[in-house]
Amino acid sequence: GGDATPPSATASIADIPMSDGALPDGTSPDNNPASSSPGASATVPSSSAEDDSAASTFLFASESVTESHPDKLCDVVSDAVVDACLTLDPASRVACETVCKTGVVIVLGEITTSASINYEQVIRDAVRDAGYDDPAKGLDYKTCNVIVALEEQSPDIAQCVDAAKAEDVGAGDSCVAFGYACGETPELMPLSHVLATKLSARLAQVRKDGTLDWIRPDGKTQITLEYGHGEDGAPVPRRVHSIIISAQHSEEVSNDKIAADLMEHVVKPVVPEKLLDDRTLYHMNPSGRFVIGGPHSDAGLTGRKPVVDTYGGWGSYGGGALSGKDATKVDRSGAYAARWVAKSLVAGGYCSRCAVQLSFAIGLPHPVSVQVDTYGTCKNKNGMAERDLAKFVEREFDLRPGFIVKELDLRRPIMRKTAAYGHFGREEEDFKWEKVKDI
Repeated sequence: GGDATPPSATASIADIPMSDGALPDGTSPDNNPASSSPGASATVPSSSAEDDSAASTFLFASESVTESHPDKLCDVVSDAVVDACLTLDPASRVACETVCKTGVVIVLGEITTSASINYEQVIRDAVRDAGYDDPAKGLDYKTCNVIVALEEQSPDIAQCVDAAKAEDVGAGDSCVAFGYACGETPELMPLSHVLATKLSARLAQVRKDGTLDWIRPDGKTQITLEYGHGEDGAPVPRRVHSIIISAQHSEEVSNDKIAADLMEHVVKPVVPEKLLDDRTLYHMNPSGRFVIGGPHSDAGLTGRKPVVDTYGGWGSYGGGALSGKDATKVDRSGAYAARWVAKSLVAGGYCSRCAVQLSFAIGLPHPVSVQVDTYGTCKNKNGMAERDLAKFVEREFDLRPGFIVKELDLRRPIMRKTAAYGHFGREEEDFKWEKVKDI
């Protein structure tokens, strides 16, 4: 394992093409983010687009959390266990859940592996890397109670996924998985999700590098964008409506300093200036106090941040969590395959945005169904209408569970990297589901 690696918080999202760089009313944005008070007392005047063109625009919000948020900490611990198993035995079967609360981390589930793992050490290392090294922060990796309750995988499940040939491997569970892609960003991801994620990554970065010495590990971000519509009806980002950041902090820092520091060192390096104007609202630690945080404040649980993990609320989300599972669990590998398909369709010019649904039945070596929804943006490339795309996908992609694992090389210990800051839209070399297939 290594630390959960944040995506670059200053990547080239400032170069994302806007429809015309103007606000919905046709005026140019005022590029002064400080012109709207960053204080905690800012008031949202409306929950809908606020100008005369409200009928043609809409608001959409996405949220994210730092790697040290209690739920996300549990994802990181679970995936650290997965990676520890895969490192020594790539054929390991892992279904690992984590629970954390004040002074305790509990790991429970089913693991079948030939590897000899010191699970307690893996868990403590992950808690340490998340920044929890003092009881005042809600957890201390050195002294916390670690409970390990792991058993072997059920033989009833094992017999249907154990196969000598990849083409015969059955799905490890029945599930529905979704993938999504759109043309809003170079990553082919929704801009609201990209910005929320990068704000959280930046919040962790300024803690780790010492830029802001008052920040503690727990944190959450939320951003609302105002969208218009392109010629094909696809959403087009116009401006940032509001930004919310909640950062756990030390006792002595003032609210004014928190607000000023978050604006200067978190918001400005991440959010393109052209998206901010004098109507943008800022809520910096709106509760007024966030000293008690982490597992001391809220219990954490693996799999409780699915929207943060995927597309920020856009598209759809399947029936199972992603972290804590090896790739025979199609909740995870099916979601990666569906993203691979969706991204390839958008990049290939077949549509401007799409959601791909795959369904699987436990023990069966083929998906039960494949569905593609382009939201009316199908470009009829090569004469293919939207109704033709599902069959096209089945011809171009082998979506049998065994082949998904093989094609995307999912027996490698890369899962901890995915556990924080999103499983999708990151140009990591190890994330082969982000490599567009030429179709």
